[in-house]
Amino acid sequence: MLEHLVQNWHVRKPVAHSRGGIVATQNRVAGQAGAEILRAGGNAVDAAVATGFSLAAVEPWNSGLGGVGFMLVYLAKEQRVEVVDFGPISPRKLDPAAYPLTGGYTSDLFTWPTVQDDRNVHGPLSIAVPGHVDGLGLALEKFGTMRFADVMQPAIALADKGIAVDWFLTLKTATMARELARYPTTRDIWLQDGFPPVTAAGAQLRRLVLKGLAGTLRRLADAGRRDFYEGDVAASIARDIHAMGGNLALEDLRNYHARIVKPLETEYRGAHIALAPGLTAGPTMQRALRKLEDVKLRSGGPHADAFLAYARILREGYAERLATMGETSDHRDPSTTTHFNVVDHHGNMVALTQTLLSVFGSKVVLPTSGVLMNNGIMWFDPRPGSPNSLAPNKRPLTNMCPMIASRNGNAWFALGASGGRKILPAVYQIASFLIDHHMTLDDAFHQPRIDASGGESVGVDPRLPSAIRSGLGEQFPVTDTELVVYPTNFACPSAVLRDPNEGMHFGITDVMSPWSGAVAESAT
Repeated sequence: MLEHLVQNWHVRKPVAHSRGGIVATQNRVAGQAGAEILRAGGNAVDAAVATGFSLAAVEPWNSGLGGVGFMLVYLAKEQRVEVVDFGPISPRKLDPAAYPLTGGYTSDLFTWPTVQDDRNVHGPLSIAVPGHVDGLGLALEKFGTMRFADVMQPAIALADKGIAVDWFLTLKTATMARELARYPTTRDIWLQDGFPPVTAAGAQLRRLVLKGLAGTLRRLADAGRRDFYEGDVAASIARDIHAMGGNLALEDLRNYHARIVKPLETEYRGAHIALAPGLTAGPTMQRALRKLEDVKLRSGGPHADAFLAYARILREGYAERLATMGETSDHRDPSTTTHFNVVDHHGNMVALTQTLLSVFGSKVVLPTSGVLMNNGIMWFDPRPGSPNSLAPNKRPLTNMCPMIASRNGNAWFALGASGGRKILPAVYQIASFLIDHHMTLDDAFHQPRIDASGGESVGVDPRLPSAIRSGLGEQFPVTDTELVVYPTNFACPSAVLRDPNEGMHFGITDVMSPWSGAVAESAT
């Protein structure tokens, strides 16, 4: 048993339901911005783009203009899924020799070699080319209905207003204060007077304005998304990074283009599953679902047999993934991401995962634009000779795993999560809860899970029945792992679901994320 139990309560999140659209996201304020776009007549992609940019203003440590991601779009009229790939690429002038190994190792779920000064983890040399702005802009151009300038307005308004300084913001800042203090602009914004921002008890919430961000959003709204890559914003980004000693240059930005690609697709027990392809968790998910389909699961579950199958298949999947593809996991700089989903009244759906990689990314806020940059270089193996080894102008392996499931040609649910390597196990189990065990969205998200994302031990939620826990313990090393606000011991999932029989939409978000919420376009 856990030596130190920190939770002694039952926590639930409400399910949103509506015959109109729903936005389910880790930050309800950003979700409200997306819902307003739906009310104004926008479709799921319009709302997703507005939400994605708004998150830069209200959940800045997880994603933003300096980040990357993958978006799945289900088009109801065509009954097909498209993928917008705005994943990271390393700079063309990156020199692997500039990242010398120290001979030491860090251990999290497995050993990982350390680089001199941790320059692949934080700072100007940790920055990969950001795809967020071009990816969201491309999605809007191809699949949206509204003007780019219009869907940017909610994000601009939120950036002008500033982010509310509540206890959760104080917690997130305090846990990374040592790292945030390394870089002057970052320190000036997040650690004024040298301390994390705090609102005094009983006082009206303070507002923390992310200096420069609103102006950059306005510039992009006026000049278009490519200004981030070819115009004034691009020039300021390249100039600031060069002044800090980084290797990302204007050429990298100019040559970056998000792309539309076909999804990775598979059938699973009557459901058609669409996933992000390539250097994501999609291929591992596809193989894991195929293996699970060969297992006859007891009805009325999930029972012990289901969790034993989840643990075995996920462990096998991660062993193959790490051996053939490579991947990082580093306790010094925990992963962070955000995932959200949108459904509109037409039945279009979006599953969008966007990230800075680590909490506060590279920890570098650029002084001119106010953009917090990613640390995508940490996704690469700093050792030579592996498929995921560090190299210039190269795409790394990522953990992102957005999913859209359909039945009879119609979208059923959009699902995904944040949480680094914990993403795949969460999405895998919740998909099985919905498909195999016919659970409601509410029950699936409140069902305790396991985490088998690598390493020797399987993390087990102590709330699982004793029969399941003892069964797992007989076959695997297990560790009791609480579902708590901090640290994020499990991934943070969210989903929207369409019930074609009732014409009703449902949405729900991670139970333990304080700011998460599903927002309906209109009440039932």
